[in-house]
Amino acid sequence: MPRTNTLYLNTRLGPLRDAGLRAAVRDAVQRDVLVKNVYENRADIAHGLLGPALRWAAPLRHAVDQPTPARHPQGEVIKLATFSDRAELPEVAVYLAQQLTAAGFTVQQEVREYAQIEADALAGKFDAFILSRATVLDSGDPVAYLYSDFSCKGSFNLSQLCDPAVDEALLTAAAIPAGEARRKTIMAAEQRIIATDAAIPLLHERVIQGEATGVRQAARDPRERMLVTPQTHITRLMHQP
Repeated sequence: MPRTNTLYLNTRLGPLRDAGLRAAVRDAVQRDVLVKNVYENRADIAHGLLGPALRWAAPLRHAVDQPTPARHPQGEVIKLATFSDRAELPEVAVYLAQQLTAAGFTVQQEVREYAQIEADALAGKFDAFILSRATVLDSGDPVAYLYSDFSCKGSFNLSQLCDPAVDEALLTAAAIPAGEARRKTIMAAEQRIIATDAAIPLLHERVIQGEATGVRQAARDPRERMLVTPQTHITRLMHQP
């Protein structure tokens, strides 16, 4: 799926304003544990914000040249939040809380329904927020998602990030027509964002779709927008008990 389960870190308020402590969170996260124990290996470990559903992303990805060194936590209290509408996310929160506690943080968890928690998340009332996020939105272009989530004027900036270098990279990507050059600038913007540790990509989800044997031409849409189309049909009536 073009969807990334991401840990957003508050860069403006609270203890994670400190880049060294955000780096400590980055280093504490064990993605393989989440993939194995929560998703039963039906997910892919994230190496960036854009996952394998965008096949061009990985070949164009470069590692952050000088990642911020981690500062050892001294029991700093961080509030870790997520929502219950996606049943797996509270379980992800439990595992992350264990990992961050082992790294030296004091973790408080908060879980609510999404409609009841979104406003507080956008207002920066949590130090860390777990979100399963579509990375191509309605446009099919990841620039819209990256700008919304990580630019100074982004409307969905859970990390409260405002970094001139990130904004410059996003504006550069947005100005280039679709094609290879645009894709390269998108990945350069991703690299800038990753370097801030404002968002820790955890994993990319997969779709599991089952179809009865008599169904033909059901759509297989990783964005979960389409299943039955005018071409979908049944070749025989299903047996009635």
